[in-house]
Amino acid sequence: AAQQCSTIGMRITNRKSSRLDQSSRPQFTNCPTMIVMVGLPARGKTYISKKLTRYLNWIGVPTQVFNLGQYRREVVQTYKNYEFFRPDNEEAMKIRRACASNALKDIANYFTKEQGQVAVFDATNTTRERRGVIISFAKEKDYKVFFIESVCDDPEIIEANIMQVKLSSPDYENYDKEEALVDFLKRIDCYKMSYVPLDEEKDRHLSFIKIFNVGSRYLVNRVQDHIQSRIVYYLMNIHVTPRSIYLSRHGESELNLLGRIGGDTGLSSQGQKYAKALAEFIRGQSIKDLKVWTSHMKRTIQTAEALGVPYEQWKALNEIDAGVCEEMTYEEIQATHPEEFALRDQDKYRYRYPKGESYEDLVHRLEPVIMELERQENVLVICHQAAMRCLLAYFLDKSADDLPYLKCSLHTVLKLTPLAYGCKVESYYLNIQAVNTHRDRPTNVNVARKPEEALQTVPEHL
Repeated sequence: AAQQCSTIGMRITNRKSSRLDQSSRPQFTNCPTMIVMVGLPARGKTYISKKLTRYLNWIGVPTQVFNLGQYRREVVQTYKNYEFFRPDNEEAMKIRRACASNALKDIANYFTKEQGQVAVFDATNTTRERRGVIISFAKEKDYKVFFIESVCDDPEIIEANIMQVKLSSPDYENYDKEEALVDFLKRIDCYKMSYVPLDEEKDRHLSFIKIFNVGSRYLVNRVQDHIQSRIVYYLMNIHVTPRSIYLSRHGESELNLLGRIGGDTGLSSQGQKYAKALAEFIRGQSIKDLKVWTSHMKRTIQTAEALGVPYEQWKALNEIDAGVCEEMTYEEIQATHPEEFALRDQDKYRYRYPKGESYEDLVHRLEPVIMELERQENVLVICHQAAMRCLLAYFLDKSADDLPYLKCSLHTVLKLTPLAYGCKVESYYLNIQAVNTHRDRPTNVNVARKPEEALQTVPEHL
């Protein structure tokens, strides 16, 4: 049987090999991936690069952006005008080629010395020659290459992107807006002279996605592996429509009052007051077509009920499962499971409660919620401390080490407004008193520490 399986495996492999162009396929499955942006200026390449990098880091894939504009600005510190980008400006072309070469060297260092898995090369890469250099470099190093081309011919989208992002770039700090706009449009014309888009026929051996007019249409070609599939799925879910996401924990619960973690109790009297205050706050925001999401737990459902509008329940939004420690106080966990308590303090993100979950597990559980949040417009998410930390870390690009210590206080609404290259956060405390449930990491995380050292940062409770 083993021999038969082996033969079948070989047959499949050979068939696959004959189908794929060997030059585009590296030797190993689990090798680093270069994401190569393609497109004229003001097509949202940097927006896509930053957003994709944030997502991949959040799901645990070490990723970094290498922006060619930054390399150019380090070499040419004073920008004069668009003529630097003319294809017949030989001196400038030498500088630009050298910058690209330096970026590729840094990508190689990132993969070998920093154990990176994905590098996003954020540049125009509009010529076949430049893309050929990148493909040769990747082939020599055994990297996979996935191209993301952003194609946009809608003048309104292009102008909005220029006004929103490009005119505030360091290149134009000494220009007035009108001058900057004229210069930038001429810069785009310089790139148009030599722009050769990815071609469905000529480039059919390459792996790529072409995004037309910020997502009105997509063309996906030869996806090689799991990570590229996830990238494609993510890119097909994001949009640029202005919107706000409101994050709130449930109102204070009966177990919050007692300092007990987890469980599924209802709201305290203060929690009920908060539910009413939240309803009033949301009405005052006059939000168009607001969707409301809760977990499956009583305390979020009771908080949403006060809004008097339809809401949707997500099991994925449930609080982190504390396993054997459910409904215990931190003092009880220290008394009965001192080693577990210390291990959690040593690596709160990856530590998994016995028979429960870790923050890392929770991030994977919440990925469908993030995907759906990216597709939606205005949403209010009523959830729990750990779940809210995970969502917040995604939008604010926080590291795995910082994530479990993000402050998500009770009776406070966070309004997140995604911007071109980040996220604006507004915090609203609704003036209903509640217990503090935030525990900072203690100084001593050693397993042999004294109980008072372990409990040093436990918040007060009844």
